[in-house]
Amino acid sequence: MRYLILFLSFCLHTLLYAQSTPIANPLDIKLGDPYIIYDDKTSRYYMYGTGGVENGFMAYSSSDLKAWQNEGQVYSANQEKSWGTKDFWAPEVYKMHGKFYMFYSAHWKENPNNELENYKIGVAVADKATGPFLDMTGRPLFDPGYPIIDANVYFAEDGKLYLYYSRCCYKHPVESEISKWAKAQGLYPEIEESWVYGIELAADFSGVVGTPTLLLRPPVKMDDAQAEWESRSVTSKEINRRWTEGSYIFKHGDLYYMMYSANHFAGENYAVGYATSTHPLGPFVKSSNNPILEKNTAKGGDVTGTGHNSVLFTKDGKMLCVYHGRTTKTGKERVVFIDEMVIDQAGTLKVLGPTTQFGQ
Repeated sequence: MRYLILFLSFCLHTLLYAQSTPIANPLDIKLGDPYIIYDDKTSRYYMYGTGGVENGFMAYSSSDLKAWQNEGQVYSANQEKSWGTKDFWAPEVYKMHGKFYMFYSAHWKENPNNELENYKIGVAVADKATGPFLDMTGRPLFDPGYPIIDANVYFAEDGKLYLYYSRCCYKHPVESEISKWAKAQGLYPEIEESWVYGIELAADFSGVVGTPTLLLRPPVKMDDAQAEWESRSVTSKEINRRWTEGSYIFKHGDLYYMMYSANHFAGENYAVGYATSTHPLGPFVKSSNNPILEKNTAKGGDVTGTGHNSVLFTKDGKMLCVYHGRTTKTGKERVVFIDEMVIDQAGTLKVLGPTTQFGQ
């Protein structure tokens, strides 16, 4: 009996320690655009993201969000119904009716005009979180007439499904005060932009319903409160593009919160903001406290390029912001971070990061 009591005491101590020990950022996982789900059947978390394998996706699993196991490749373009040829990006996985559905972006092989960015969104299905994921139809989910990436799905309270995505910057020059300024400065003849859209999704993931609604775009005027931080890729002379991408939507109270990333994904100015609405298809109003997640090098930290986040809601009521970033140690390699985020009584969303080394 004494040994049983000691053993149970040890197990309880281990469990409490695991629950109270902060996550050590960054994780030793080299992925971009990370997304995590929890599967009740296996009692494990599963992480997906961009990178780690060519023309496909891999996954990691964990029981505590701290120690992660490499599950290997879970999706490969080398399959009968594959429609993508390269640039497999931003997978998000949803469990529905006992199956796992992966939404992802890739370059479509049907490309009669030989476009450099012929990106579309597809859906693959698997019986397990670790795959193998097989494409449902052999074609992209739909074709809006321009390249799209970064799918995110919202399951609404009334049973409707909504798909959110980003129209690529490619061949999308936009007139604005920023573009006029850049041209006057002799920096760039034009500025291309990516915009976030939303559209109703068919209940069986077979297609979309209706026409897309524009939800978010970079600011038009330079005195806009969002203009400075959303234009840093241009004003820093990095590139002639302004991004609005990597959207993630969730509901808190009566408001829909849409988080999004701006600036060059490969640069140090990649950062996250958010907007709110009373309806899944807007209109959305950007927050005055944007950006809520950005590089911390100006404050003595060593993290840059923070962006393309998703959100994990834990059983104890916490909200975790899952995103990628870079440090002076990891260099250009994107690695995964997990930081807590909160919404105060005024409805203001805050990410408590970026943190490194147990939050210190």
